[in-house]
Amino acid sequence: GVRTKTVKKSARTIVEKYYPRLTVDFHTNKRIIDDVAILPSKRMRNKIAGYTTHLMRRIAKGPVRGISLKLQEEERERRLDFVPEVSALEQETIQIDPDTRDLLESLGYGKLNGVAVNQAHTRD
Repeated sequence: GVRTKTVKKSARTIVEKYYPRLTVDFHTNKRIIDDVAILPSKRMRNKIAGYTTHLMRRIAKGPVRGISLKLQEEERERRLDFVPEVSALEQETIQIDPDTRDLLESLGYGKLNGVAVNQAHTRD
């Protein structure tokens, strides 16, 4: 059936707050939700548990829009703060193929420092 915004919002909030306790199993989540939330009816609880389980399965595959988990925030921070020891841009020599060399020569950049021609890539 169609899920109301109440169901979706509640499920999102529950996932954000109680992520470590939840699983990808509906029956387990149903019990957890019974403990952590005050729900008007059993039917509502089951709908929310269903959507929570659905979200947990999606989160297992990757980040989900509209849900910020401390875990994922930290992971993102780590990726953004990562600084490589050696910059990819600081290379002694750049390998180019003969075609690229011909192109550079035609543009008047025949003699560039730190450019080595790779003979391996020969196309007939």
